Amino acid sequence: MAGALLAGEAAQACTRFVYFGAEGRVITARSMDWKSDVATNLWIMPRGVERTGEAGANSIRWIAKYGSVIASGYDISTTDGVNEAGLSANVLWLVESEYPKFDAGSKPGLTIAAWAQYALDNFGTVAEAVEALRQEPFTIVTDAVPGETRLATLHLSLSDATGDSAIIEYVGGKQVIHHGRQYQVMTNSPVFDKQLALDAYWKQIGGTVMLPGTNRAADRFARASFYANAIPKFDDPNRAVASVFSVIRNVSVPFGLNTPEEPNISSTRWRTVVDHARKLYFFESALTPNTFWVDLKKIDFATGVGTRKLDLGPDQDHVYAGDATDRFVAAKPFAFLGLKP
Repeated sequence: MAGALLAGEAAQACTRFVYFGAEGRVITARSMDWKSDVATNLWIMPRGVERTGEAGANSIRWIAKYGSVIASGYDISTTDGVNEAGLSANVLWLVESEYPKFDAGSKPGLTIAAWAQYALDNFGTVAEAVEALRQEPFTIVTDAVPGETRLATLHLSLSDATGDSAIIEYVGGKQVIHHGRQYQVMTNSPVFDKQLALDAYWKQIGGTVMLPGTNRAADRFARASFYANAIPKFDDPNRAVASVFSVIRNVSVPFGLNTPEEPNISSTRWRTVVDHARKLYFFESALTPNTFWVDLKKIDFATGVGTRKLDLGPDQDHVYAGDATDRFVAAKPFAFLGLKP
């Protein structure tokens, strides 16, 4: 592992946005874009589990306060998910990321593979998470992407049932937090401050006049930002979810499309939508005909119940439809990627 930026080509190009609907309804959507199978499965993570930052002797340690449903990456990391309090967490690629140096004198280490899980385990709201993270209780420790030599360079987004939102990045080795309801959209490069500046330009033009149509991160940011606020505020929650899905599909990359001259543009593998009020976690694979959901209200997250897994198969090609909550089966928890002992 290392705590520094590895310059090089990015292969993940995801999008995340938050929708504000009628009667305070909040929905968060994200796409996962990757050049190859990211080996994602869904997991039920119970509360009360003891975890470590997996960074050797100097690791942060905690006990999960909240249970969660998460989407794994390679079954060694948490890439996306929502906890029983309604807090959503998503990690997306940001090649400009540069993390603080990690050594014996640093604050306790936290593997980047468990960054999102740490948030889901410990916090019920964005405000609570931001208050804690501003104290910098850990040092993020990154590692190579499985099967590759380059380091994982990620940023983290959080959203909750109130519509509050936060974007957490590491720029020049320092943590930068953007906190507020106005931070509805996150994509990839450049860093968030520059994305906001680019988005301001497109807002001056107006989305009904012209929107950028390529798969580049800045263009996806502009489209998601416009459509997230242009779609109707439906009274019917199912209509609202359908509308949100239509936007996240609009900013997805067609399956099979990889752009050699733009290595940060890769096929959309899957999409998730979180209905924070109803505590429903929707999942849609690019390779299956159906969307399905997990109902967190039906899950027993009690300590001792155990971890459960929904096997999505290679390239997430296993077909599920409707409510798949009862399709999870008991499974040994996966180990977060970290420093070898």
